Amino acid sequence: MLLFFASLAILLLGYKFYSPFVEKQAGIDPAIKTPQARLDDGVDYVAISPIRAFLIQFLNIAGIGPIFGPILGAMYGPIALVWIVIGNVVGGAVHDYFSGVMSLKEDGKSLPEIAGHYYNVIFKGVMLIFTCMLLFFVGVVFIMSPAGLLSNLSYFEGTFLAGNTFWVLVILAYYFFATLLPIDKIITKLYPVFGLLMIVMTSLVAISVLLEAPHLPQVTDIFAFFDSHEHHDFLTPNPDGLPVWPLLFLTITCGAISGFHSTQSPMIARCLTNEKYARPVFYGAMMCEGIVACVWATAGIATFPGGYPELKAMLDLGGPGLVVNHIATSYLGIFGGVMAILAVAIFPITSGDTAFRSLRLTVTDAFNISQSATRRLALAAPILGVAYLMTFLDFSLIWRYFAFSNMLLSTSVLWLATKYLLDRGTFHWIASIPAVIGTAITVAYIATAGIGFNLPAEYSKAIGIVVGVICFIGLVMHHSKRNVAGGYAKPEA
Repeated sequence: MLLFFASLAILLLGYKFYSPFVEKQAGIDPAIKTPQARLDDGVDYVAISPIRAFLIQFLNIAGIGPIFGPILGAMYGPIALVWIVIGNVVGGAVHDYFSGVMSLKEDGKSLPEIAGHYYNVIFKGVMLIFTCMLLFFVGVVFIMSPAGLLSNLSYFEGTFLAGNTFWVLVILAYYFFATLLPIDKIITKLYPVFGLLMIVMTSLVAISVLLEAPHLPQVTDIFAFFDSHEHHDFLTPNPDGLPVWPLLFLTITCGAISGFHSTQSPMIARCLTNEKYARPVFYGAMMCEGIVACVWATAGIATFPGGYPELKAMLDLGGPGLVVNHIATSYLGIFGGVMAILAVAIFPITSGDTAFRSLRLTVTDAFNISQSATRRLALAAPILGVAYLMTFLDFSLIWRYFAFSNMLLSTSVLWLATKYLLDRGTFHWIASIPAVIGTAITVAYIATAGIGFNLPAEYSKAIGIVVGVICFIGLVMHHSKRNVAGGYAKPEA
């Protein structure tokens, strides 16, 4: 129990003391007009209160990620909690905050447009490809996972509601309208309610697990982990042969650091009425997602007294959805279990629709397409049509590509934030250090993964670190050359 509360305390202390320092580097100015005030269009640039903005951002970024990812990460043991906490405070929340701030400073534009401004057209093109790819994969994943969960509920057995295709079509129909309609027609009305539902259900699961779970992870388990790995330096695999480096860091992304979040930030940046709300909305929402991830990682570890083999057996039988079902019904009873499962089904849907909406916004920004109803329809229809065809593919294959593109995009955004801070002449290390680490993790994964270069695992760490350091040196040299050439001018606060 001490380990769980220590994890929550670090997250809260990170927001209390570290986030103001991060904010100080960003150049926030409460006196200037936000993009919403200057560009109000009644569709995407619509004023919303900071509380609603926080709840919408929280729900958009949360989805199923901080539930499924930590459950899968629980196979690595209590070290999963260490990664969630450190990754969130130092990496994920900084990443989310600057993706929102940079969009606020650039008229609410999407990430590829911001990349083109701070780097060049090549980096803009790379960001556009990976942003669109990630948003599409997220949308497809968040069709398949809730549809599979709902169709497998025992309460629907023997009825038409047990059909996976039925739920896929229902979710797609909802996505179609949510992508097309102005943001204040569905999202700003329903999402704050769903956000509160997620907070309530997570709290109930946390209380139940802490009071009733047979085996809570202990602080001593962390020391035992490091003692057993001291000669292998994180390359030692878990009992299933999966190396901690780099797979743990890609298994748990939501809750620690996730590139998908940066695709959602511009949508909310277009709706904020003051720059001072950036820290509670963007950094604060990520901190709350970290709390959700800690709850489910703790539940995944604590609920199975048989340890890793017992958890692995259930994951092999029905994936993380079955584990969620088992945890919810074990601790919350029938009614609470149904509510928790429905909540877990709702959360990914609310991220899936904003993924497709963000994809529409990214494409229209990149190609300067007007936002008339006809143009929105012309974009949404083919995107969702292809997404439906993708639901017939293997879910695990899509998830692997999603995990890689998610980490790659988050690393790219951290490099973009580094450039933003270098141009401002402020403390860039808050972004550049996690950018180097993220690059090392991403490169290590693609170097050894079957979908990548399939190199021996023992080379992955060195390759990743070398590439990360080279990227940092290259960025500093590029910035210095631009400064010497007279192309750099420190922005006003």
